[in-house]
Amino acid sequence: MTRDYSQFMPTAAASATSRTLSALEVLGWQSFFAQQTDVDALEQTPPVRVTEVHRSGLRVKGDGIDATLPPSVEATVGDWVLLDQVLPQDSVVLERKSLIKRRAPGHDRSVQLIGANIDTVFVVTSCNADFNVARLERFVALAFEAEVAPVIVLTKADLCDDPSGYVEQAEQVSSDVPVLLLDARGGDPAEKLAPWCKPGQTVAFLGTSGVGKSTMVNALSGNQKVETQGIREDDARGRHTTTYRHLHILPDGACVLDTPGMRELQLTDAATGLGEVFADLEELAAQCKFNDCAHDTEPGCAVTAAIEAGQIDAARLARWQKLVAEDKFNSTTLAERKASDKSLGKLIKGIQKKNRK
Repeated sequence: MTRDYSQFMPTAAASATSRTLSALEVLGWQSFFAQQTDVDALEQTPPVRVTEVHRSGLRVKGDGIDATLPPSVEATVGDWVLLDQVLPQDSVVLERKSLIKRRAPGHDRSVQLIGANIDTVFVVTSCNADFNVARLERFVALAFEAEVAPVIVLTKADLCDDPSGYVEQAEQVSSDVPVLLLDARGGDPAEKLAPWCKPGQTVAFLGTSGVGKSTMVNALSGNQKVETQGIREDDARGRHTTTYRHLHILPDGACVLDTPGMRELQLTDAATGLGEVFADLEELAAQCKFNDCAHDTEPGCAVTAAIEAGQIDAARLARWQKLVAEDKFNSTTLAERKASDKSLGKLIKGIQKKNRK
């Protein structure tokens, strides 16, 4: 699949603003959402954005509005909602510009929505023992699938003698993804992330615990709004400080989604994203003699031939095969669950209808 990746890079035209943004634009309101509304009805059902999600309800903000919606409204952080001020439970969620999701941890085969209507994802990792190329590939595939611009951010360079090796490995994930090396505690975040954190834009920090996500949110906002902690010395892994997803509104008008650390990231419905991360392998696979080639011992396999020639890394092939199999399994099992839930719903409605008669 060929895509114009220039959309993932900040441009002067996209970042420049010559006027004062409205209250809604500061929250990320764009023409994509405005086109879904009826101007005459906005006074009765004003647009609001979900900034926090709790079991007790959803916190939403709008032009002069700071309210809580009941948990029955199926929305996630970053969603835009037309607020029904009389019957909040009837509020309508607008179509999403983008949606980042994963298979939820556990065995219930459900999907967890991470964030909606994100423009840029900063995939954050550390220059220490917690650095993991396979995990970076997962996060980047997740962003590509959601059609969100990914940027890899490397932190804690002070913990190693030479961070260039980490930078080189990160750059090999995808030639179309920028890689930034910065100090999360200093002025680097505000300076180096500025091209993507323009007024009206929404960015998200994704990564494991302790890599500096909350520290960078504080650096961008100019204060210590978000609690932070250090990492454990025994394994370089972090402690959870952010316990729920929270959309922060920065003083300059950008929105930042801070998320809890995600050590388990199971992909689902991410075939397109994986195809973009591993585009080189997919192109080679298309040249194999057999359509169902497992890239193992089959004759005429273009992939194994490239490995023998030293053109591609066998470890990268193994990671690709693992992710493709995982995504296929999760997508299938989730589809089966949806079908099962739908059949159960029809059965219940049929029984209820029969009982009423």
